[in-house]
Amino acid sequence: MPLDLPRTFRHHVFCCAQQRPPGHPRGSCAAKGAHPLWQRLDHKIQGKGLADVGMALTGCLGFCSAGPLMVVYPEGVWYRPETPEDIDEIVASHLVNDVPVERLVMVLTR
Repeated sequence: MPLDLPRTFRHHVFCCAQQRPPGHPRGSCAAKGAHPLWQRLDHKIQGKGLADVGMALTGCLGFCSAGPLMVVYPEGVWYRPETPEDIDEIVASHLVNDVPVERLVMVLTR
């Protein structure tokens, strides 16, 4: 029987903030410029008053070579934003209007 649990957030965004030493063979999202993007995301979420959107910085999400990565739940949509404008578009389209930004969606396989 499936659990009928209340949703705490309409969207919950997990952002990889993994920092590995320089030259590490797997690399890391932080080494690829993730932190300024996540700061912008936090600023945009707060600035728009999106109390129903949660954001959490995480350790490695497992796809280091593709980073910087974030994943939006409950949909499970993975993004690889590269610019501040990408973050703005994700917030305006996906987090505000529930429409994923197709051009930024990553399809990740193990």
